[in-house]
Amino acid sequence: MSDAQLPPAVAISRDVVFRDLDGEAVILDLASGVYFGLDPVGTRMWQLIEQHGALDEVLRVMCDEYDAPPDTIERDLGVLVRQLLDKQLLVPAQAQAS
Repeated sequence: MSDAQLPPAVAISRDVVFRDLDGEAVILDLASGVYFGLDPVGTRMWQLIEQHGALDEVLRVMCDEYDAPPDTIERDLGVLVRQLLDKQLLVPAQAQAS
């Protein structure tokens, strides 16, 4: 991804649980009580973040799977990742290892 403000890879925070509810999802941080709802596209982004971590790979797969302009997908992915980082539901990948 070209957004210099985002880390190249992210990881799910340790105390976060994810529940898929028929294509939509809820993310909950058990430690803080913060929760976040996802629509079907956001749910797919979350699944790919969990699987790959590297945002470039998440973007590549999303572009393969969805019939939308790549810049739109990149923008939407960036918005979601920023929101999840702000709520500490995601962390930069290197921060997870420590």
